[in-house]
Amino acid sequence: QIQLVESGGGSVQSGGSLRLSCAVSGYIASSMCMAWFRQAPGKEREGVASIQTGGGTTYYVDSVKGRFTISQDSAKNTVLLQMNSLKPEDTAMYYCAAAGWLACGNGLQDLRDFPFWGQGTQVTVSS
Repeated sequence: QIQLVESGGGSVQSGGSLRLSCAVSGYIASSMCMAWFRQAPGKEREGVASIQTGGGTTYYVDSVKGRFTISQDSAKNTVLLQMNSLKPEDTAMYYCAAAGWLACGNGLQDLRDFPFWGQGTQVTVSS
């Protein structure tokens, strides 16, 4: 089993920055797919970014490319999401998710690829 705990959400103005953290505990394989998803009110949960631990390969959806950066701190078993140039449309509950490394090859299209989820952290961006 893997446990995921997100932190770092909050309220910022448009153009601001936030850094989300996902603390990972439990059984951690040498290579996994770690990802961030988000869900805005009334909308479906969508993928934001992923990283294949061990190899470091990253993926971003088009709407966040150039603004968000996903990274890992292996020593702390933590996955980070640095979010810059935030926009009101980034407002959502952000979730950390974990899966086997193959899940990173599916473009975050299927939530069912990820069996482990955190509880989420709220990000609110005001204009």
